[in-house]
Amino acid sequence: MKQVCVLGNGQLGRMLRQAGEPLGIAVWPVGLEADPEAVPVQQSVITAEIERWPETALTRELARHPAFVNRDVFPIIADRLTQKQLFDKLGLATAPWQLLADKSEWPAVFARLGELAIVKRRVGGYDGRGQWRLRENETAQLPDDNYGECIVEQGINFSGEVSLVGARGRDGSTVFYPLTRNLHQDGILRASVAFPQANARQQAQAESMLTAIMNELDYVGVMAMECFVTAEGLLINELAPRVHNSGHWTQNGASISQFELHLRAITDLPLPPPVVNSPSVMINLIGSDLNYDWLKLPLVRLHWYDKEVRPGRKVGHLNLTDSDTDRLSATLEALKPLLPAEYASGVFWAQSQLN
Repeated sequence: MKQVCVLGNGQLGRMLRQAGEPLGIAVWPVGLEADPEAVPVQQSVITAEIERWPETALTRELARHPAFVNRDVFPIIADRLTQKQLFDKLGLATAPWQLLADKSEWPAVFARLGELAIVKRRVGGYDGRGQWRLRENETAQLPDDNYGECIVEQGINFSGEVSLVGARGRDGSTVFYPLTRNLHQDGILRASVAFPQANARQQAQAESMLTAIMNELDYVGVMAMECFVTAEGLLINELAPRVHNSGHWTQNGASISQFELHLRAITDLPLPPPVVNSPSVMINLIGSDLNYDWLKLPLVRLHWYDKEVRPGRKVGHLNLTDSDTDRLSATLEALKPLLPAEYASGVFWAQSQLN
């Protein structure tokens, strides 16, 4: 039996474990403080559900492990500075940007990038944390200790957000899912919608860009690329060197889920293109209590993470897949009263994409 150790024991590791069982792959999600002696590290392929981690006894052990897939890639992508430098090196479209080293640079920043600056911590920060949207009269809002530790990007006037989830095998072969349309609110992904056929021009551009990135890094496994949709084409926002929230719909909407696809890639199993036959919707459950009334709706598939419910915390997601978009939209309408009021705008957005 093949064995995989996942650095990190959150919901992504949990779903990788679930995906491994039908394949005969034993997947062990392990916390960062785990005792290396208690984990079957030496007999395993190593992967991660996180981009960066502190130094612990376990991570020191893994840093020397010859089967830690993409070990040297994680630091490049975990730092937004080196991530942006990678895009520039490959000539890939991304928002104009620069390192923000000192507050004296602000006049030049606005002169070069325009009236809206998006400041992002180089490392850390997710779901909208560690980011600021600043205009010229708002720069004092940025704490002083962020200078030198942030990049600043041009605020982009975009018409939508999409992500591409794909995988690369050790032999250099690549496969992709259709582009996923995403809705973020306050920096947190609220809903995703995917169709069997995405916009052909956008799909081709996205696949070309992500292929170039994965080839440059000699990456193996699933990677996600978030993009802004603009009149000129797609602009890369950020990368995730792992399975991704916007790909969760593939659990019920594709012949091979992103979790199975990642395991196939890192364990050298066949990597055929996943088949997508029907539209899918994913609704993130954020800070909401478990409600089994969701299951009264026949199209709803519940994925609950068994985490303590706290405000702003992702605790699960709902997947809906059907060939009939009217039936999907009607199910979303029936779902609205079963969700807290703040979900209504995200559900309405998903319905608008289906229509």
